[in-house]
Parts: sequence; structure tokens; C-alpha cells
Amino acid sequence: MKTLNYAMLPALALGLAVGLAGPASAQKKYDTGASDTEIKIGNINPYSGPASAYGTIGKTIGAYFNKVNAEGGINGRKINYISYDDGYSPPRAVEQARKLVESDEVLLIFQSLGTPSNTAIQKYMNAKKVPQLFVATGATKWGDYKNYPWTMGWQPNYQGEGRIYAAYILKNHAQGKIGVLYQNDDYGKDLLKGLKDGLGGNAKMIISEQPYEVADPTVDSQIINLKSSGADIFVNITTPKFAAQSIKKMAEIGWKPVHFLNQVSQSTGAVLKPAGVQNAVGALTTGYIKDLTDPQWKDDKGFKDFIAFMDKYYPDGDKTSSFTSYGYTVSQTMVQVLKQAGDNLTRENVMKQAANLKDLELGMLLPGIKINTSPTDFYPIDDQQMMRFTGELWQTFGPILSGKIEGGS
Repeated sequence: MKTLNYAMLPALALGLAVGLAGPASAQKKYDTGASDTEIKIGNINPYSGPASAYGTIGKTIGAYFNKVNAEGGINGRKINYISYDDGYSPPRAVEQARKLVESDEVLLIFQSLGTPSNTAIQKYMNAKKVPQLFVATGATKWGDYKNYPWTMGWQPNYQGEGRIYAAYILKNHAQGKIGVLYQNDDYGKDLLKGLKDGLGGNAKMIISEQPYEVADPTVDSQIINLKSSGADIFVNITTPKFAAQSIKKMAEIGWKPVHFLNQVSQSTGAVLKPAGVQNAVGALTTGYIKDLTDPQWKDDKGFKDFIAFMDKYYPDGDKTSSFTSYGYTVSQTMVQVLKQAGDNLTRENVMKQAANLKDLELGMLLPGIKINTSPTDFYPIDDQQMMRFTGELWQTFGPILSGKIEGGS
């Protein structure tokens, strides 16, 4: 089993070797995983298995926390980041969550990845009252503050994304026939629900729905079925491995529908290049983070700061991958929460601060997109913008669009 424990990296280990600065004052409050010198953060990522392309997110987070530690930590405390591999397997995710909470004694689990894995650990985390914070999945249920007050999402939710695609289709392709490829789990079904809800009475435009399982070797047969159905609009709800396969197969069989590629697989480096960028020209998606290949950002301060970070702390990382910019930006959000928590590093206060982010602007978010939360709004990012792939980059167009879901039940 692959284990990445960034706490053991030399630079970080040196920082953690510093002794206690002095006795804690009466105002300081700590839960397990926090002290005068350390904040222990757990993470679960698929460094192996069918979703291993996402592993770079976990590595980017580790690199960003190394940067934070090198610059003095958070309120004088260094981050001890412990990241384990679950292979995108829910049973392994449960094992790793228990290890992080009960053996490693982390303060919280941050950015655990995948709808199936997070679903498997959600009840456990809430029963233990340990924050399951800024999970790396857009499932709508991560905003259910009433039933799961210790779980919060971060990225735009899948139903909101599906609604935006539906609105675009109704405006621009109202006479079209829609074929859908989707992962047969909560993630895939969630985005599909948003698409259908957005289409409303026009949901009959969907003439073919093709599910696939995570364990399937390919989705070739599904793509062939979709072409055969007569669909001229393709909504592609897949994770990176299957997204690349689907784009390749479309090219092989000469199927050229209007192509909506869901946001989680828009990475140029991890998906489009392996699939052949020429095969993805014209694909549509939504975005909220600046495209790393877009020259319009070359003089942008947020972009320059990101590149400087990559050069110094993750030089082997892919600067064309949206997964690195994603990991960087969500890490900045986590750091902001911990800064707001101050010397009250209890799990309850961490969740309180996570639910009190106001107009947070971060360097790699698209202009006009801000992070906002409240005790009754566990969806940090609601707004997105349509993007079209040119063969070289994702080009934004049109207005900022809201996929906001009211409430969290």
C-alpha cells in the first residue's frame, strides 16, 4: 500500500523538530491533532487505481503545505500533512480514515477525494465529530449541513454544473438529441440529475443514457451505442481515465456531437493530451479556475504566484494540469480557515470558521468568482463560466453563471 507522509520530508521534518515555544496561554484551546507547534491534517487520495490521475492533487497539497511551513507556518504552527492512498476504493478509504483519526490522531481530514470514498466515510466522520473538510468531489450532498454538520464540499456541485449545461443546450441546441455517458455511482447520477432538472419538461431530449462501472476496462461500447442512438449532443460525465478513452473512441468512429465534458475531467495535461488534443477541439465545459495554458493570464499576479510556487515547491508537477491549480487553490482555502481559527484549534471551531468565509478571493479563481459560506450554506463556490477548448487551451466565454443550490438538505 502506497503511503505518502509529507511530514517525513526533510524540509518539513526540520520545521517540526522545533520544540515547544512555551506554555500555552489560557486562551489557547486544542483538540486532538493540534498543539502550540503543530496542526495535523489528514488526506486520502487515489495515488493508484482507476482514478490515479487525481493523485497529483494530493501531491500539490503537500507541496503547498511545505511552502506554508517554510514561511513560518500558520500562526506559528507547522502543518503535519499525512496523505494515504485508497486506490479509489471505498473500503480502503474507510481503513485510511480510521487510521488517520484513531492512530495518527489528525485534527481533521481535508480534501479526501471521490464521491464513493467520501460517501463511505461520511457517517463515521460525523459520528466522531471530526471535520471532513473541503472534500474533493462536487456531489450535492456535501452541502447537507443539517444531517452532516462535519462535512463540507468546496468545488461547484455537480447538480449546479448539470443545470448550467441544460440551460446552454436549451438556448443553443433546443432541437438536439442528447446522449449521456455517466459513471454509475452517486457522482455520475448527481450530475445527470442536475442536467435533467435543468431541462425540466424537455428532459425527453435525452434519448440514450449509457452507464459505466469504475472497474470497467473501457467505455468503447458505450460510445458506439451513443453514436448509434442518433444523439448529436454528448454529455460526458466521466473521470479522467474514461474521459480520455471516450474522446479517443469518438475520433476513431467519426462521431462529432456537441460535446460537454464535465469539469472534473477538463485537465489538458491529464486528459486531453493523452486523448489527443485535436480530438477535443470544440468541447464545452464549465470552469472557475484559470486555465494554465491560456496566455491571457501570463501577466496576472495570481498566475505568476502559482508558477513561482510550482517552480520552487513542486518542480516535477504538471503546469498544464488543472489538478495542480485546483490543489493549490483549495489549500489556500484551508489555510485561510486555520488562520481564522487562531489559537482556538478545536474541531468545532475549525468547522465554524469554514462556515464563515466571506468574499474570499484567491489568485487562481476566475475574475468575479469568490468563496462564500455560512452556517446554512456549505457550498463554497457556486459560480462558474462556460469554456470551449480551442485545441490549445480552454477559452472562457459568456457571463459568470450561478449553479447555486438553495439550502443544504
